[in-house]
Amino acid sequence: MPLQTWFPDALTGDLVVLRRHAPENLEAFRRWYGDPDVARLTRYQDGPMRPDEIDRFFTARVIGLDSLTLAVHLRTTNRLIGSCAFSQLDGDNGTGLYHITIGEKDCWGQGYGTEATRLMLDHAFGALGLHRVGLTVFAFNERAIRSYRKVGFKVEGHAREAIWRDGRYWDEVAMSILEPEWRAIRATRGAVEIDGAPARGRGRAPRRGVPTPEPTARVEAQPRVEAPPRVEAPPRVEAPARIEAQASAGRDPRRQA
Repeated sequence: MPLQTWFPDALTGDLVVLRRHAPENLEAFRRWYGDPDVARLTRYQDGPMRPDEIDRFFTARVIGLDSLTLAVHLRTTNRLIGSCAFSQLDGDNGTGLYHITIGEKDCWGQGYGTEATRLMLDHAFGALGLHRVGLTVFAFNERAIRSYRKVGFKVEGHAREAIWRDGRYWDEVAMSILEPEWRAIRATRGAVEIDGAPARGRGRAPRRGVPTPEPTARVEAQPRVEAPPRVEAPPRVEAPARIEAQASAGRDPRRQA
């Protein structure tokens, strides 16, 4: 798949526009992931990321090609407010994991993350031809769970008492959405602009192998119907490494804040 499809020029909604991250966005990442309120919702570890951890994560997983990561901008002002991504894209099985963080706290609860997630799902099931998108979220992050439900994610199960936060243990909730579910929901709403052109009326993309990302430096400890023939599938993209002993855990710091 060409990189121009893999990384669209822009995904445009009513409230937000998603586009590739630029190197200068690092300053925003340092502020977001250094904020205890954001860290509470996005990290397994207690406390914010260190500046050097943020820099390594940004280089390897945000502007690199190990995952499909897009910046979330307000459509009216172009203000950068967050980041969203797919990781572990599996061309053989048509699956991927979703992550989102709205780093600007004054933008929480205004529907920006919900629309960004909707745009990413349109890209995943349309242009990328995925069959399933999954995610995990901490049970106390009720705002994020409501947002995910709103766009069609369903709860699959709970990892019981998997996270210690606020003086007690909490479950980690696993959610997913399938392509037929997305298609049924999408039929009830308008088109989304992808690469500057409306996506309305596009049939399901044929299953295809997800392109092999170019290698980047690893982050040291830190976040059916019969398918048509497809190109040779690449190896799975490893989950983004996490700060402080996250490499062994295989978990990612990008969740909806």
